[in-house]
Amino acid sequence: MDKLIIGFLHFMTLYAFIPGLLSRMFGYRVFKKGHANKEIALTFDDGPDEIYTEQLLDLLKQYNAKATFFVVGSHAEKNPDILRRMKAEGHIIGIHNYYHKMNWFMLPKAVKKQIEQTNEIIYSITGEYTHYYRPPWGVVNLFDFARVKDYNIVLWSGIFGDWQKKLGPEKLKKKMLKNLKPGSVFLLHDCGRTLGADVEAPANMLIALKEVLEAGVEKGYSFVTIEQLQRISSKQLIEHPSYFKRFTVKLWLSYEKLVHKVLRLKTVKGYNKPFFHYRFIKHSGEVLQLSDGQSINKGDLVAELHFDNNQLSSIAFQSKSMLTTALRLIKETERNLPFLAYELQNHPRYNEVKGIVGITMINRGADRLGFEIYDIKSGWFSKLTKTYLGLLMKALTPTKKQHIANRKTEIPKDQMQPKIVVLGRKAISAWGKQYEQIVATAEAAVAQENNK
Repeated sequence: MDKLIIGFLHFMTLYAFIPGLLSRMFGYRVFKKGHANKEIALTFDDGPDEIYTEQLLDLLKQYNAKATFFVVGSHAEKNPDILRRMKAEGHIIGIHNYYHKMNWFMLPKAVKKQIEQTNEIIYSITGEYTHYYRPPWGVVNLFDFARVKDYNIVLWSGIFGDWQKKLGPEKLKKKMLKNLKPGSVFLLHDCGRTLGADVEAPANMLIALKEVLEAGVEKGYSFVTIEQLQRISSKQLIEHPSYFKRFTVKLWLSYEKLVHKVLRLKTVKGYNKPFFHYRFIKHSGEVLQLSDGQSINKGDLVAELHFDNNQLSSIAFQSKSMLTTALRLIKETERNLPFLAYELQNHPRYNEVKGIVGITMINRGADRLGFEIYDIKSGWFSKLTKTYLGLLMKALTPTKKQHIANRKTEIPKDQMQPKIVVLGRKAISAWGKQYEQIVATAEAAVAQENNK
């Protein structure tokens, strides 16, 4: 019996307690507070309610405030018109399970069913699925973290006990005003028909919220949806990275300079700033069969390609997502390839060179630039390369604790794998001709300016 009890306690610690601790105290894989100058997110749980939610929507409309409603599926099912109004007035609708049950006491399959059932109801009413989820009582289990790729788990930075009628509107107002700060995520309740709540408690919430909205507007604050706050937060993190992130980037780039010296990399003077580095080495991997019939065999001389990490870091920090980073990287590669091709073609050892070879995780779209893409043979080198490039991307890209609901802006993990990219001699020759065109165009522009 003791073993069963101990086993159960161990299971609950792993399944429930540790995930709850990580999410509530450290914000692990959840969104609980934003980075903003004047924006605050209002969120409401447990509705919609036939009496109070309509009154709440009227109040929000009066102050031009937007909010996020985490609805209980069984309640939403009975009040479709209220959900339609939420959407029509620019609010976000999220999931709060089909029934208000704690995830700790449900198996993963049951939790999944609660979430999917509620999402189907939201879709049937509004015509849109949602990516936002708040577990009842903010309690997550181990398997909730696995849903981060599908759902944006949202907790809060301010909770006020507004589900208790005895608190009263005046005390509630004071607690809310104390937390009225940019980036805050308020948790309030527009329904009191759940376990432990008072049915009439939302009436006090509405009284207090009116005064809080009034005070917020006077201070120049705006009340936004979770989606809006996350976008603002991501922009803030990109434009104003933390001291630790800046230190990490500086440290890594210093390390990269040392690597460049040790490897004796040559720098290509690119379109504006150095974008490529290279060195001549003998190919040590498997045979790379190119589409033009040529091949790169073991022992053949190749130009090993390296991106300039200062430039990569700059691109990443100015991008809103990894997809944007990839697109900008391809564009800059296209602009700078003619300079690389020209330099290689004018190098004394070029006749020995079979091609340009590099390894990168951001290889999407490289084929349209003439690169041929190859998988890295599985083994220790593959694992080491993936680890290194993964650390590099984490170091050079902005920290994004904000989970954006629009997954179209992200690259799937299965596409973020290290690949070998190869540019054969025929492709190098084509890019070299483009350099000649760039020079001719520049010379013509200078001549035209001189003739004026």
